[in-house]
Amino acid sequence: MSEYDARGKLNRALLIGVHDYATLTRLPAVEDNIAELSRALTATDLFTADEIKPCRPTEPEELSQALKTAAGEARGLLLVYFSGHGWVGSDGGDLQLMVGGSVPRQSHTTVSWQDAVLSCLDSARAERVVIVLECCYAGNAGGAFHSHRKPMSLLMAAQPNRRIFSGEEPAGGTLFTRALVQIVENGIPGRRFVTFEDLVRELRVRLAGERTPMGDVWEPRSAKQNTVDDVVLSFATPEARLPTPPRVRLRRLFNQHVRPRLKLLLALVTALALIATGLVVRQLLQPLPNCPPALELRLLTAPEAEPTLRQAAFDYEMSEANTRPLQGEGDLPAGCRRAQITVYSAAKDQIDQGFAAAVRWQGEALGTGQGQQDDKGTDPLYRPGPQPDLWIPESTADYEEARRGMPPAGSPATLHNTGPVAYSPLVVGIPAGKRPADVERVGASWQDLLTGTDSGHQDLKLLRPSPVLSGTGLLHTIGLYLANDGSHIGSAGSPDPALAEGAEQRLSAPGSQYADSTELLCSLRPATGPDTVATATGQAPAGRDDRSAPLVSEKSLADYNLGRAIGSCPALGGPLAPDDRYVAYYPKNVPALDHPLIRVDWRGATDATARQAAVDRFADWLRAPDGGRPVLTAQGYRPVPGKDGTDPAPPPGSPLRSSRANADLDAPVIPFTAGTDQVARVLDGYDRAQKPSRLLLLMDTSTSMADDGKLPVALGAAGRALEMVGARHTYGLWTFPDRAHPGDPDAVRRVVRLGTVDPAPGKAALDRIAKGDLVDHGAAMEEALTAAVREMKKSSGSNQAIVLIMDEDDGRLRRAAGVEQRLTALLKEKPAVPVLTLVLGKAGCDTFVLQGLAGASRGQCVPGGPQAPDLLAGLIASIGTAGKEDR
Repeated sequence: MSEYDARGKLNRALLIGVHDYATLTRLPAVEDNIAELSRALTATDLFTADEIKPCRPTEPEELSQALKTAAGEARGLLLVYFSGHGWVGSDGGDLQLMVGGSVPRQSHTTVSWQDAVLSCLDSARAERVVIVLECCYAGNAGGAFHSHRKPMSLLMAAQPNRRIFSGEEPAGGTLFTRALVQIVENGIPGRRFVTFEDLVRELRVRLAGERTPMGDVWEPRSAKQNTVDDVVLSFATPEARLPTPPRVRLRRLFNQHVRPRLKLLLALVTALALIATGLVVRQLLQPLPNCPPALELRLLTAPEAEPTLRQAAFDYEMSEANTRPLQGEGDLPAGCRRAQITVYSAAKDQIDQGFAAAVRWQGEALGTGQGQQDDKGTDPLYRPGPQPDLWIPESTADYEEARRGMPPAGSPATLHNTGPVAYSPLVVGIPAGKRPADVERVGASWQDLLTGTDSGHQDLKLLRPSPVLSGTGLLHTIGLYLANDGSHIGSAGSPDPALAEGAEQRLSAPGSQYADSTELLCSLRPATGPDTVATATGQAPAGRDDRSAPLVSEKSLADYNLGRAIGSCPALGGPLAPDDRYVAYYPKNVPALDHPLIRVDWRGATDATARQAAVDRFADWLRAPDGGRPVLTAQGYRPVPGKDGTDPAPPPGSPLRSSRANADLDAPVIPFTAGTDQVARVLDGYDRAQKPSRLLLLMDTSTSMADDGKLPVALGAAGRALEMVGARHTYGLWTFPDRAHPGDPDAVRRVVRLGTVDPAPGKAALDRIAKGDLVDHGAAMEEALTAAVREMKKSSGSNQAIVLIMDEDDGRLRRAAGVEQRLTALLKEKPAVPVLTLVLGKAGCDTFVLQGLAGASRGQCVPGGPQAPDLLAGLIASIGTAGKEDR
């Protein structure tokens, strides 16, 4: 990657620090931030002292004027730093920067990140803009960042919806800024300078041991737009610093001494020129017509595809295809965007529920659907989100399943399949050191793969994303059932029940399924080595079992091998070591993920014609060789066939062409040919292959759960768990501590009887907890869990689990001796009762007790975060699977 060197140019660094507040908590440590950062910047050979402007605003106008001045003066690099309070509304919307006189919820006293800061910086004359935000909810700044055109780089002190510890540290600046200053002032070993990307990586390493007030790993976030190079922010280095180039010294000499003397002369010459050409200039400077608001299109997709489609949507918005005038649209000025695309994602079952309840979906959007609950209490506007204009599922099988769940008549939504936009073959990832003998990588039947990986051969554990939650998991299940012997899948026929049950027996359970293949692979990333990092949810991966063989897509397996960001695991510094990679095996005649673009028409829409035309234009662009196709293939997808019907090979820039991806480009792309009824029969066969199971939700309802936003995450995860309850899942809901027995740490409150099928009592109980039904004394986790395990052990069934949702264990100080040992011994007794733990405390899953609990029960621990509800749902989905418990 090339570096942008701004030395000697007209640079500006606007350092904004607010430590003294009239109505908010004072932040004494922030007072030192500006002086410390100013000192570091002037010592880096990038900024001179007169180019650094401090700002301590008490009114919004002071900050806005300082921004305008810096944006107007900078020609090279413009660095904007803010340290102080940040605030967002209840919907996590526009971030507000708080100045000295700011009052929360009084917008005229605050500075809007989107409307004031970004709009000002987007008109700056600087060649590059770098922004550093150190405030609570700094991560929420990324939501509006992608909509602007200026080459910008944004460093956010923490992830979205997170508060940070900042302002009460010892003298010398805040924790975040002290780390930033040390990097800028001292450099990085082995580097001649510090770039923006270097700074982000080094900050993540230095803050990895810190926690936000919500208990998550303190992980700075970054974003870039409209730039492919990296901006140099410091020329400090621990090694011998290279001398400043002569051209830079001459440029500085000119800027500091010659340029001021030329200003008066240039002003006089300019004035004469303006007078002489005034009329012509006035005509040339007539403002262009204002762009009308762009038509918003909402694109719904699967979580695995969201990052790629978000990038594709942005590229389309900026492309000529979306900005050039069209016949019949002469009133739209050239260069204006006709459409803007909002991309969001949801799990497969949530999308199916949304289309099945399309009447309520549209009614909520129009404000006419309040109180219209269906049998499942579905709220599509909450999950999956706003009603979409287009939907790109993982495969046509997802589309067929959604259509099957819609009412035969009366639905306000109509789905139109316009065809695939990209492909990704399905693969089985085989550990590099466990490749089965006499099994071809391409073209082997599932029978051969099952035999080559069974206990008599390589003894591999087959792991699959949940067919209920994941399109990848559903299509893999179709391949297992209908292409078992490698034969072509037709549009008719039913899976053999014995074959389906045998296939399910080869899948490892419980806890082997995840909500999508990226999270499954994230759980398998090695936990040791120089590139080990914590996941975005706050926990280092548990480490790969070299007997695991994941059933995933070619793209996601290549991302895994290349060390790219996958699921909640951030990108590594490079590809995994050869022994840690998987080799892709391609089962014969298993259909590929084809990512069809589905246009969704809504009855009664007044702008239906314009929306249909806009969706069709975007669809054409996505498939075009000079449009969206390069964007998709650059992320590891295979392109759709050209107009001549031939399957084009991935281009030279595709990650699939890297030898380290362990993909095989000779593997064919198999089209999807199964019918709607056949998909339904496969899912019915999957259901019949499952065993009855029991789920006990054990939830901490102490008052500390209401602190720092933990309770909504806990309730969301518990509600998602209830969605997994059905004819083959019974459940119970217990809470602790018990208000009726404050002195008994063993007491639990049995809110919903164990063995209940109807999710309604559980949802009603969660509603009461959400309204404040909490208990004001400590929650003794180990005692409550012991009572739950004893109850579950009374059953001889093997398909059962406990879902423990907790803040932190408050029983340590008054715990009787031997409780932990008795609990561990009880968990190891037969039958097995896995404990799936969602922990919302500051330490996350990284404690000896929780790691021991997961190991003793053969369960899992999920740290709190935005992905927690779906991660937990994926684990719950496997509790009733027919697979072997331990292989």
